Amino acid sequence: MQRDLDLILAYHCAPALLGRKPANLVALTRSEFPDLELRVESYAQIFAPRGVAFRLLCRCERNFLLLVYRPALLERQLREPLAERLLRQDGYEPREGLEPLLDRLGQRLRESGDFPHEIGLFLGYPPEDVEGFQLHRGQNCKLCGYWKVYSDVDRARALFQVYDRCRERLCARLAGGHSLREVFQAA
Repeated sequence: MQRDLDLILAYHCAPALLGRKPANLVALTRSEFPDLELRVESYAQIFAPRGVAFRLLCRCERNFLLLVYRPALLERQLREPLAERLLRQDGYEPREGLEPLLDRLGQRLRESGDFPHEIGLFLGYPPEDVEGFQLHRGQNCKLCGYWKVYSDVDRARALFQVYDRCRERLCARLAGGHSLREVFQAA
């Protein structure tokens, strides 16, 4: 069962685990992972020395939403002027620090039952694209990949390729018989 969670995290969270993206989000079912909260604590201890954090943003009736993130990268992302302005528009106070911002995001996820648009900022999407998504209501994007792109298509394509390579590299290591713990302890 540990291996299954390792594979899911490698597939969905490789860019954050490998330090190429501030965060990734993965949904996991309670029925498949009834002990997820304990397992997240274990991952947190293993990865904390490598600058990676784990946080259950939402514990819904059937699912968990797990954020795998690099606090330093995420704080830097959320302090960009446009990101701060967009967060303020949605009721956040960016200067309070990362933990209160994540608390507020979790609250918004629980209250809305849907993904609030600003979640893209927390996942490392360019603020210009988050703003474009909000303005265009998800329509008329220039490119669709890991997110809908409204600004710099070349930059986005390059990032999509980096994220794909992260996934391929980490999944290959696990397919070779390694656990996430082994991969990152060897790094």
